[in-house]
Amino acid sequence: MTIAIFVFSLLGAMALGMPIAYSLLVCGLSLMAYLAGTGVLPAFDSQILAQRFVDGADNFPLLAVPFFLLAGEFMNAGGLSRRIVNLAMAWVGHFRGGLGYVAVMAAIIMASLSGSAVADTAALAALLIPMMRAAGYDVGRSAGLIAAGGIIAPVIPPSIGFIIFGVAANVSITKLFLAGIVPGVMMGIAIGLAWWWVAKRDGVKPGPRMNMRERWTATREGTLALGLPVFIIGGMKFGVFTPTEAAVVAAVYSFAVGAFVYRELQWTKLYGLILTAGKTTAVIMFLVAAAMVSAWLITVANIPAEVAKLMEPFMDNKMLLMVILMLLVVVVGTALDFTPTVLILTPVLMPLVKQAGIDPVYFGVLFIMNNAIGLITPPVGTVLNVVCGVARINMDTAFKGVMPFLLAQLAVLAVLIAFPPIVLVPLKWMLS
Repeated sequence: MTIAIFVFSLLGAMALGMPIAYSLLVCGLSLMAYLAGTGVLPAFDSQILAQRFVDGADNFPLLAVPFFLLAGEFMNAGGLSRRIVNLAMAWVGHFRGGLGYVAVMAAIIMASLSGSAVADTAALAALLIPMMRAAGYDVGRSAGLIAAGGIIAPVIPPSIGFIIFGVAANVSITKLFLAGIVPGVMMGIAIGLAWWWVAKRDGVKPGPRMNMRERWTATREGTLALGLPVFIIGGMKFGVFTPTEAAVVAAVYSFAVGAFVYRELQWTKLYGLILTAGKTTAVIMFLVAAAMVSAWLITVANIPAEVAKLMEPFMDNKMLLMVILMLLVVVVGTALDFTPTVLILTPVLMPLVKQAGIDPVYFGVLFIMNNAIGLITPPVGTVLNVVCGVARINMDTAFKGVMPFLLAQLAVLAVLIAFPPIVLVPLKWMLS
C-alpha cells in the first residue's frame, strides 16, 4: 500500500502538470498523511516537512553545483570551448567525417571541464552544427552525434550528477569522480566507432588537412583549457582539495583564463553569466530540497524493504539484479529528467544495492551513466531538445540521427554490467 501511495501520488501530481519539485512535495505530504493515519508517525506535522526541506539543501558538497555551472558559463563565454574545438579540428578534422571526430574529441575534453550535459551540448552544437551543415553532413545525424557526445559530461569528472548522487546516497564524491573517468572515455570511444561506421556508410567526404604550423598554433592556444581537468583530477587524487573546493578552482581558473589571457570574457557580460548559473542552481537546489523530504519519508515508510522483498528472487545474482535495476532506470529515464530521476530512485535503490553486496561506487557510476543516456531518449530527452533547438530540426529527425550512438552507449553500459572490474580496478589504482 505504501509503494502504491508513493507511486500514484507522484505520478498523479505530474499528470496534473505540476513541476517535478512540487510533485515531490505532494508525494511527501501524501506519505506523511498516510503514515500518520496508520500510526507509524505520531501525527501529521508540517513543521517537520519544512525542516527536512531546508536541511535537504543545507549540505556543503552541494556548493560545488553553482561553481561548476559558473565554470561552464565562463568557459563558453571566455573562448575556452572554441579553442578546444579548434584543437580537435587541427588534429582530426581531415579524416573522413572529420567534423564528427572533432565533436567526439571536443565533447570528452569539455566534459572534463564543466560537468553539465546541457551546457556542453549547447556550446558544441552552436559551434559545429553550422560547420557540419555547410560541409554537407546529414544534419539529423550530426545533431544526434553531438547530443550523444554531450551526455558524456555527467560521467567524466567533474560531474554535477555525481555530486547530487553522492549527497543523496552518502557515497564518496571523490571516488565517484575517479571511477567515472574510464567509463566516460569508453562512451566517447563507442560513439566515435559508431560515427566511423556511419560516415563510411554515408560516404562523408574528408575535410582539408591543416599544416603542422596551424596544428601547433591550435595546440598552444588550447593548452590552458586542457590544463584545467588535469589540475582538478590531480588535486583531488593527491588530496590538495575536495570536490567542492575543486569547483571553486574550476570557476576561478576558467574566469581568469577567459578574462585575462584570452581576453574574450567581457566584464559587461559577467552579471548575465552569474545570473544564468544562479537560476540553474536554484532549479537544481529546489529539486534536491524537495527530494530530500520524500527521501526521508521513504525511509520512514520502509519502502526500500518492500522493494527488496519484490527483488528477493534476484538478490543472489548481482549481475541479474544490476540488469533489472538498469532496465528500471532506462524506463524511468524516458519519462523523467536527469536530476529528478537521480533524486527519486537513489533512496529507493541504494539500500537494495547495499543489501545485495554491490559496490556503491560501481552502482553510482552505472546509475549516473544510465540517467545520462535518458537525456537523449524521447519524450523528455532534454539534451536532444537542446540540439533540436540549435539545429532547427524536429525531434523525429534528431532521434533517428541519434539512434546509432544511443545503441553504442547502451552497449558500453552492458559491458560495464558484465565486467565490473573495468570500473573498480582503475579506481583502486588511482586511490593507491
